[in-house]
Amino acid sequence: MERAGIITMGGKPMTLLGKALKVGDKVADFTLLDEGLAPLSLKDFEGKVKVFSVTPSLDTPVCDLQLHWFNEDAAGQPGDVVVLNVSMDLPFAIKRFCATAGIDKVKALSDHRDASFGEAFGVLIKELRLLARSLFILDRENVVRYVQIVPEQTKEPDYEDAMKVLKEIL
Repeated sequence: MERAGIITMGGKPMTLLGKALKVGDKVADFTLLDEGLAPLSLKDFEGKVKVFSVTPSLDTPVCDLQLHWFNEDAAGQPGDVVVLNVSMDLPFAIKRFCATAGIDKVKALSDHRDASFGEAFGVLIKELRLLARSLFILDRENVVRYVQIVPEQTKEPDYEDAMKVLKEIL
């Protein structure tokens, strides 16, 4: 499914692939890779509230800011909350970036192999094969409780809006 008119990148319209998720939806499973190439899916985070920070590429200034914001915030979250950053970056690049940047509270994962997360969450950018900057919160039963797809991809998300919903879930 193709969806146009949702995001721009530097003012240029882009097309998103996958079904648009909305609050109340159950999420389709996906496979992501950790920095050691181990596959992870929803079952690996069973029973936890999941905060997904989705970024086009960690080696860009806005993605760097977003990942650092969530790394700081994650330090104060209870143990039943897992904060995951998902991008199309290669696992090796993610490992290097996180080590250099001191990212130790967020689990940074790669969707580069088959883009199953991007398609399941409806944030795969057709023209670039990158993921659209977005935030999702899933409750312990994998029901979507929050969705934010940033309209202009060079801008940061509204972190505080997402954190209000996270506090309501907890």
